[in-house]
Amino acid sequence: MQELYPMKFNPIYKEKIWGNQRLREELNKETDQNKKVGESWEVSSVKNNISVVSNGYLAGNNLQELIEVYMGDLVGDSVFDRHGLEFPLLFKFIDADDVLSIQVHPDDEMARKKHNGRGKTEMWYVISAEPGAELISGFNREMDQETYIEHLNNNTLPDILNYEKVQPGDVFFLPAGRVHAIGSGILLAEIQQTSDWTYRIFDWNRVGSDGKPRELHTDLALEAMDFKYYGQYRTHYTLQRNEASNLVKCDYFTTNILEVDKPRQRDLIELDSFVVYMCMDGKLELIYDEKNSVSLEKGETILVPASIEHLAYKPDPYAKILEVYVQQGENKLQQGSS
Repeated sequence: MQELYPMKFNPIYKEKIWGNQRLREELNKETDQNKKVGESWEVSSVKNNISVVSNGYLAGNNLQELIEVYMGDLVGDSVFDRHGLEFPLLFKFIDADDVLSIQVHPDDEMARKKHNGRGKTEMWYVISAEPGAELISGFNREMDQETYIEHLNNNTLPDILNYEKVQPGDVFFLPAGRVHAIGSGILLAEIQQTSDWTYRIFDWNRVGSDGKPRELHTDLALEAMDFKYYGQYRTHYTLQRNEASNLVKCDYFTTNILEVDKPRQRDLIELDSFVVYMCMDGKLELIYDEKNSVSLEKGETILVPASIEHLAYKPDPYAKILEVYVQQGENKLQQGSS
């Protein structure tokens, strides 16, 4: 069996009523100029949306087939033990030219009971944002179910939500149950559990492409929602150049950010997990097995198999990348150094 190597995948594009052309214009995606493309699924094992390799001798094989053949060599033994043939994470780029619906996602327990699936905890990294752009994360005051329902019925739900002005580099961690929405004028990277369960609460009274209001999931959202007021929703972190700086660490994924302007080594041997790199800016070469290399530039995503134990980064001349893997064992839920 030939050795595994860092793999790129064909993006899966999703047309959305709130999308536009930033994926093409800023991330060099080959999207249809005549369509409002809102999402590029970079690495996915969601049913009917399974990523297909685009580079190397495995090109044309999909992610599910690779896990069936390579198992722990691809995803890591500990990851394979926990998740089996399902790749546990979904990676996206999202272009919000208009505000998304206000929504919430179920946790693992609810998703298992209602859908025989997994919950959806996720995070956002803002790549670019128009002046004044903002998003919604959580509530802006102490909240309870009765007050929430009152505002929902009175069409004043936006009044009780927490709005955050955003700029490039901002990070938001969104555990299952947190009400949220991406605002207009924002391009971001999203890392989440492999799940496509979304409960739409409010859609700004707009209609879909068929001229009808999009479906709402009021009762399911009510059951899924975390009403607690947290006060701080933005993730604070310290960026150290040429070092891996942690953004999020939870039971589903660990995400670091690396801003590099000189060559450096990265030892992956202790992770026992695949590593996914998403390039936020610039360009670099990933050197593996000491002699082979693959390029990664802004807007690209690559999966490094668990069997690759050492990497070297060679920026050209600068790059900013997200590094994502699945931590071994159970971790307490954390988000940066809030």
